[in-house]
Amino acid sequence: MCRNIRPLFNFDPPATEAEIRAAAVQFVRKLSGFEKPSQANDAAFNRAVDEIASAARTLVDSLVTSATPRDREEWAARAKARAAQRFTRSSA
Repeated sequence: MCRNIRPLFNFDPPATEAEIRAAAVQFVRKLSGFEKPSQANDAAFNRAVDEIASAARTLVDSLVTSATPRDREEWAARAKARAAQRFTRSSA
């Protein structure tokens, strides 16, 4: 999976439209191989992003779980700690 696509289900507060669209953009970028499409491909790229964002919203809204919602701030803090650990150079 693309590293920039994060889980969006079962968070408190729920995923925003901006988060879902950002995930859709990352997905289309990965599939197409374009970071920014040419003018000739722009319409197809944006249409794919819109369709995937719509499907992702439908999926996230349709899923059910008995687990308690995850705390968004806690997950962000854990990700930040992992990144700091990963990118901190050890002194040799």
